[in-house]
Amino acid sequence: MLAIVAPGQGAQTPGFLKPWIAESSFAERLDWLSAVSGLDLAHYGSEADAETIRDTAIAQPLLVAAGLLAALELFPHPADAYRSIGVAAGHSVGEITAAAGVGVLTAEQAMVLVRERGKAMAAASATTPTSMTAVIGGNPDEVLSKIEDHDLTAANNNGRGQIVAAGTIAQLKELAADPPARARLIELSVAGAFHTRHMAPAVQHLQDLARAISTHDPRTRLLSNADGQVVHDGVEVLQRLVRQVSSPVRWDLCMQTMADLGVTGLLEIPPAGTLTGIAKRNLKGVEVFALNTPDQLGEAAEFVRKHADASSWGQINANPTWRLIVSPGKGQFIRTDDLATGSVLPQHSTIGAVKNLREEIPISAPHGGIITEWLAEDGDPVSPGQPLLRLHPVVETSDATEVTR
Repeated sequence: MLAIVAPGQGAQTPGFLKPWIAESSFAERLDWLSAVSGLDLAHYGSEADAETIRDTAIAQPLLVAAGLLAALELFPHPADAYRSIGVAAGHSVGEITAAAGVGVLTAEQAMVLVRERGKAMAAASATTPTSMTAVIGGNPDEVLSKIEDHDLTAANNNGRGQIVAAGTIAQLKELAADPPARARLIELSVAGAFHTRHMAPAVQHLQDLARAISTHDPRTRLLSNADGQVVHDGVEVLQRLVRQVSSPVRWDLCMQTMADLGVTGLLEIPPAGTLTGIAKRNLKGVEVFALNTPDQLGEAAEFVRKHADASSWGQINANPTWRLIVSPGKGQFIRTDDLATGSVLPQHSTIGAVKNLREEIPISAPHGGIITEWLAEDGDPVSPGQPLLRLHPVVETSDATEVTR
């Protein structure tokens, strides 16, 4: 099974887009996304220095544009790509790249959202001097305890041996003076304490904007940074993207879901290297590919063919006349009683839960609908993204009568 992943802020380096801009199709599309974002992305990706592209308001749109356009070079026909990709995910702002890549948002919606996200997070960062520090090594429980002792937030949990602490500059200095045992601290080149309470003003701004954004359900499994779960409702994906600005990134749980799914190959889109490096430490036996230049496209396409799993193109990509409820994680499906075929589910009805050793995850039907077919029975073992229930959509007319579509 193939996983496609998109990196987050900090992955950008000066000139990383220069070889891509030499490709006319990439350059033309980049001009369009520059117009949408109001930024000269070609300049920032090829000529600007490290300090300039460190600016959150520049870095985030640059990363999303780069990822989307490089993915389009790799998969010129996106509809065909969905047959190859078993799961997609993005780290931090890379979640917007991934969401657009699997069809939840258009490229234009993604660029406007990330432009506003970057500006709002930069503004939030300017109110209080904050930053982030990577804690490498040490006992994970002791690391988390020490971070909490200094009133910091574990903003990123990147799996084995890497947790990122975030908070005020003063708090981070205190942590540096009192580090966890057997741990090494590295100050990160970021402009603020992302994924913490310090980003609350940015969340409010994005919530206001999100009310006007229309979405589609993902065309393949999409993982959430919040908990590593598969999310197959476009509205929920957007809500999670907004909330994630001030919530920790649980990349460790995303990788656990990839392992549960049986991922065999992980390809990181540009600027690549960060997530493939993490995968090497945490996903043993999984082959990785860091796509950074267009001359790698042939080799990357071969990597895709090697790890593509045609069986992953299943009911999750079915006719859009139907709506599917899918499992958010791995475990045993516990079905809610008295939900008979043919009955109408109101919006947000609970249809059951997935229970495993770590947690019990409730499952709801965000849009409601007519129960057409149960695809999993009570007590069945289920995997992330596995269809559980098929619904026929229901809409309400102006005279309050219900009709199907």
